Amino acid sequence: MSEVRSLADDLRSRYDRIDVLANNAGAIFATRAETSEGLERTFALNHLAPFLLTHLLRDRLAGGHVITTASDAHKAGRLDMSDLQSTRSYSASRVYGASKLCNILFTRELARRAPELRANCFHPGVVRTGFAKNEGGILKVLITLGGPLLRSPERGARSLVWLATSPDAAVLDGEYIRDEKISAPNAKAQDPILAAELWAKSSALLGLDSHT
Repeated sequence: MSEVRSLADDLRSRYDRIDVLANNAGAIFATRAETSEGLERTFALNHLAPFLLTHLLRDRLAGGHVITTASDAHKAGRLDMSDLQSTRSYSASRVYGASKLCNILFTRELARRAPELRANCFHPGVVRTGFAKNEGGILKVLITLGGPLLRSPERGARSLVWLATSPDAAVLDGEYIRDEKISAPNAKAQDPILAAELWAKSSALLGLDSHT
C-alpha cells in the first residue's frame, strides 16, 4: 500500500485531471503470503490496491472513468467477511476468485457513492500474457500449453478500450462487461449489502473514512 500511495502522490503532482484510471494489475499466488504491511498478497494486490488508488485520486477523476479488470472467476469466489485475508484456509483459485468478486462489488459501490464519475468493470477472458506464470506449478504448465488457444493481449484489452473511449459506453455505470456487452455477474456480486460491508471493511484496513 505504500507503493500505491507513492504512485498516487506522483500522479497528483503531475495531473490536475485524470480521464481514465485502469485498475488492471493483478496476480494469482499458489501459496499464502503477506506483504510487508501484513496483508494477504492476493487480496492486497487485486482488491485493496485499486480500492486505495481510486480513493486517493477521486478528486482528480470527476467526469472520468474508473475501469477495473474483474473476471468470470468471481463465480468461484467465496467471500468470508470475517476472514478477508484467508488466515484460516487458503486455496489459490478460491482466493483469486474472491478477489475478482471484490472487484465487482467495489465497482458497484463506487458507482453508487461517486456520481461524479463512471465506474465499470470487465472480464477480459483468459489472455496470453505472463499471468499465472509467476510461481510455476501446474497452473503455469496449463497456461503455457494452452497458450495458442488463449486470447491475445489486444483482444483481452478490447473491452477496457471500449469502456474508455466508446460513446456507447459513456453512459454505463456500475456494470460488468463481457466482450463489449453488459453481462450479469452472479448474485453475490450484485448484493448491495455485501458491497457496502466490503467497502467499510476495506476502508478500515487502510485507515480511510468509510463514508467517502
